[in-house]
Amino acid sequence: MDDTAVGLGLGLGMFFILFIVALVVLIIASFWVVFTKAGQPGWASIIPIYNMIVMLQIAGKPTWWFLLMLLPLVNIVIAIMVVMAIAKNFGKSDGFGIGLLLLPMIFYPMLAWGDARYNRVA
Repeated sequence: MDDTAVGLGLGLGMFFILFIVALVVLIIASFWVVFTKAGQPGWASIIPIYNMIVMLQIAGKPTWWFLLMLLPLVNIVIAIMVVMAIAKNFGKSDGFGIGLLLLPMIFYPMLAWGDARYNRVA
């Protein structure tokens, strides 16, 4: 293998790593702002398990639903219901909720830094 191929591979690898790190930082910052907009502490978005409990509160769902999130297949249904309720509580449509579910790296920043305001409906 020649040096050009090694250099190209290293360059692409570093670009991929930097891209992933930037994406993770964007998602973390987005969740932090969404939590803050909903009147919850922003730091709660980075604490595993606790962030799901706070997400349930933001969605207006019972906290015990966290136990349902531990069940295979049931957790998919609960996640869909929670994301749709979050979209509704921020005054967004069902289509936006589907966007939150399928493309969170695009729709959570839109929710965080857009004009959406939290108003618990569910």
